[in-house]
Amino acid sequence: MQILAAADGSSLGNPGPAGWAWVTSDGAWRSGGWPRGTNNMGELMAVLDLLEHTADTGASLRILCDSQYVINSVTKWMPGWKRKGWKKADGKPVQNRELLERIDAALAGRDVAFEWVKGHAGHDLNEAADSRARAAAEAYSKGREPDAGPGLGAAAAAPSAGPDASAESGKPAAAAPMAATPTAPAPTAAPTTRDDTASTATDLNALFDDALFDDALFDNLDADGDIEADAATANLTPESHALSEIAALERADASDRRHPDFEQVGRPITGELTELRVILTSPATAIVRSRIDGVERTSLWQRDTGEAASWLLRLRHEG
Repeated sequence: MQILAAADGSSLGNPGPAGWAWVTSDGAWRSGGWPRGTNNMGELMAVLDLLEHTADTGASLRILCDSQYVINSVTKWMPGWKRKGWKKADGKPVQNRELLERIDAALAGRDVAFEWVKGHAGHDLNEAADSRARAAAEAYSKGREPDAGPGLGAAAAAPSAGPDASAESGKPAAAAPMAATPTAPAPTAAPTTRDDTASTATDLNALFDDALFDDALFDNLDADGDIEADAATANLTPESHALSEIAALERADASDRRHPDFEQVGRPITGELTELRVILTSPATAIVRSRIDGVERTSLWQRDTGEAASWLLRLRHEG
């Protein structure tokens, strides 16, 4: 017997009122969330709750996710993080550690496979989970508890304890970390770019939905979830090379790569870059979401149509 389910998360503001949900192919579902949390917290909590609520069924589990962050964290990066004491290659702590540790424990001895599906692309189960997760986030935005759903049966238990959403790192409010080794199922190969099209720099709101920033290209990251230093030797696709180039530009001083119509929104910030997500929204447009000393920065890069065809910084929003 196999249970097929989609798991999804949502955050209105990222961080902001956040929700999570899972929906099975036979219509069972659960949801929950927090007054404040991130999209990644919601994605992870949806998977954790699904694992916990199917633990006693004896069934194998196939989980559909539109978050490559979740799939790669669980199936690729977690062993390296554990060996390093839940530290990344740069020595900084792994975000959402306690949620990941609980997932690690919940995977022990289970037959679980993860499969990537493209978000907002008409996949019935994914759309259902997304709708439930967003409804939970919207409930918290209005100051009320969301509908938890029936679970696998009418007598489903109360929602699992989630993270303390007042902390953006996503630490759970309860449950001490448990040491365990996941079954490490291999994720299904999936496209690593989006076909969304960015129209103009002033139309960014249409691009900044909560799912977009989890569709970053993760195939050009190392086992610790960090950008590879020498992408040229990584046998990457043209799209991967573009994203790796943009990531390098974003980490460096981009003053010589500014578009003639460059716009700055907010006061420029300097400091240590601690988080970086690159999304290729079209062959000539990319969005970078980063964090510098805790302050969020969003950049829009556009490929020059001239002979050099270089990437130019069109807009930067800081703060």
